[in-house]
Amino acid sequence: MAKKSFLQLVSLMLALTVILTACGGNNTASPSNNTGTSETPTDAPQKEVSFTLAYATGDPATKKAIETTIDAFTAKNPHIKIVNYSETTSASYLDWLKTKDAVGQFPDLVEMRDTKVFVDAGKIVELPGDLRSLFSILPEYDGKIYNAPLTGTAPQGIIYSKKAYADAGVTELPKTYDEFLAIQEKLAATGISPIVVGGKDIFHMGFWTNFFFINEVYSKDPDWNSKRTAKTASFTDAGMVQAVTDYKELFSKYVDKGWLSTADNQTASILVSGKAAQLFSGPWMFGQIAEADPSFEFGFYAIPDRSGKVNINQLPSLAGWSLSAVGAKDPDKAEAIKAFIKFFFEPEQYGPYLATVNGIPTTSAEVTYETGEQMQEVMKLVGDSAVNKSLGLANWYGDNAIPPQFRNWYYKLLQELVLENGDVTEYMKKADAEYDSNVKANQQ
Repeated sequence: MAKKSFLQLVSLMLALTVILTACGGNNTASPSNNTGTSETPTDAPQKEVSFTLAYATGDPATKKAIETTIDAFTAKNPHIKIVNYSETTSASYLDWLKTKDAVGQFPDLVEMRDTKVFVDAGKIVELPGDLRSLFSILPEYDGKIYNAPLTGTAPQGIIYSKKAYADAGVTELPKTYDEFLAIQEKLAATGISPIVVGGKDIFHMGFWTNFFFINEVYSKDPDWNSKRTAKTASFTDAGMVQAVTDYKELFSKYVDKGWLSTADNQTASILVSGKAAQLFSGPWMFGQIAEADPSFEFGFYAIPDRSGKVNINQLPSLAGWSLSAVGAKDPDKAEAIKAFIKFFFEPEQYGPYLATVNGIPTTSAEVTYETGEQMQEVMKLVGDSAVNKSLGLANWYGDNAIPPQFRNWYYKLLQELVLENGDVTEYMKKADAEYDSNVKANQQ
């Protein structure tokens, strides 16, 4: 990712205050049919226009930050109405979008996480050319750009209670995966659940899945997915079996027993309450944890693999704001959507957004915002050339894209593997069969 300069920052409250002051600023990019600005008003009325919008609501911090920006934009542009379709649901975001499409409510502006699916279905269009200069990171699909990335890919790691570590006698962070497991034993011996997992939300299952896959498979062969599609690789390969075996061991021994009924948005409160010592997640959780208990002391680190190498999920992925094909056909609506995107990524709004979600900027313009101790560790990982950057199972694109329907099926398979104490190799044979079936169905 392009290098960014981050200033030594002011307090989080000051950073968040920028959101409020930005509402009164005069930097909003207005649709082309506007005839004046707040500085140079005219008597000509501005044409009223509306568009629909949707984003993934699973993370409360992101929801709060996006809603704040929407409110600020509409306050400055009262002639533009944003109809927000976003809602909290137990369904996966992909399935939710497919349902909205089926009932004729595919959003005009949508946070896209499964770009290939909706490009291939003709539902979204290329990102307008006059928006592309806003960004330093613009991943391509088949040589075309479809996404305005909200943030750079954020690496995940262990968010841990400093008190729990101290109570367990943990004085040093692990240098290898085996040392990490030794820490889990120490934590368990104190009577605390070592790890909380939000398994009720299927997307959360991808966190640990990707950690093990990156360590044992993608760090050694980034093109494994394309080889699986071509049937020259298998889920029964030694590296994949090792990854899933490690997954099963971790969940069986060290994950809180209520993981399958725990929602992702409950994990912060479970951590700060002292019921669990650790959470494997990303920096978007930092704000939620601090909000749940401002006095809670916690740290963050990336878990090394068995050899001591650090591998993280951090390469750019095909995700971000995308315009629907239907919405883009309406010139007034398209201009209003572009105005919102420009507004969203202006430093006055984008800085506070990043501060709220602890995000990594994607814009060409320099953005400064507050970073705490934990986010500073994240940025060290991002900037460290010795750290291997990769993508997770469902984040790869192009030839390495997996069948989109396979992801959630596979996460559920791994849940069953743990609950039934299944044989890893036998379960991976099921994965091979399902994968091939999905590929064949998608080719018809």
